[in-house]
Amino acid sequence: MSVLVYTESDNGSFKKNAYEVASYASEVAKQMGTTATAIAFNSNENTNLGNYGVTKVLNVSNDQLKTFNAKAYAHAIAEAAKNEEAKVIIVSSSSDTKFLVPIVVGKLGAGYAPNVVAAPENINPFTVKRTTFSNKGFAHTQINTEIKVVGVSSNSYGLVENSTQVDIEDFNPTFTASDFSTKSVEIDKVVGKATIADADIVVSGGRGLKDPENWGMIEELADVLGAATACSKPVSDMGWRPHSEHVGQTGKPVASNLYIAIGISGAIQHLAGVSASKTKVVINTDPEAPFFKAADYGIVGDAFEVVPELIEKLKEFKAQNA
Repeated sequence: MSVLVYTESDNGSFKKNAYEVASYASEVAKQMGTTATAIAFNSNENTNLGNYGVTKVLNVSNDQLKTFNAKAYAHAIAEAAKNEEAKVIIVSSSSDTKFLVPIVVGKLGAGYAPNVVAAPENINPFTVKRTTFSNKGFAHTQINTEIKVVGVSSNSYGLVENSTQVDIEDFNPTFTASDFSTKSVEIDKVVGKATIADADIVVSGGRGLKDPENWGMIEELADVLGAATACSKPVSDMGWRPHSEHVGQTGKPVASNLYIAIGISGAIQHLAGVSASKTKVVINTDPEAPFFKAADYGIVGDAFEVVPELIEKLKEFKAQNA
């Protein structure tokens, strides 16, 4: 019996959240007196999981699974859980797992706790702390089913190095045609830049930028910081930026270490989607903007004056500390 962890990858490389959930699974396994086993799909970096406490990797090498497929991935995870007699399954709280987990839960008759932010408070009964009400509060939740699925919030538990010897095993689930009854027909990807899900820093702009032609300074600031770019819902609705950059309750959630909001007033839906970020910086001309109440640092000023000066200061700092 082991703790099973699903580690997400893209083009053979693990995402940052794969190492975070591996770290979490290792701690759960320690509390339960067992080991952590990972399931990975077409990854070239399986041995890296040994740096985070994983002792065995079930490597699924299948060309049909190079693109995420919720139904097929869920079938493979459920089959792995049965083979390993895993009673606890750890996943991230990514957009992919929102589609995958309900299928896994249905196949295994499991209980599920999403948005978990800390290691289990108790193993028997199995109790976890998770965010609720759009990150405005916490719930201490018991999972009473025999099999338990835990969704770890991004950037909450962190990466915990714990080097172990890792064994790699080929795992070939038995698929049927129905497992591939749905397929992706088009994938819109950010190429050559940090993604919102994996970025430690996110620079986001709103209607205060006045025109899509002014977006250059957002991208320049992001380049200097090695950050991902994002936007508010009105900006994506107007077609200034792609919907893949829309963050907030109705867009992509953000749990970065630093979130910089430029020209964004801070509607409640936007705040709900970015509240998990550790440090929030707001630049806005309106001192009464709601975002200032949620911000850790605020600058009341014209973005067209503040941001270029901030970029220059950051460039000077980087040059002096290169």
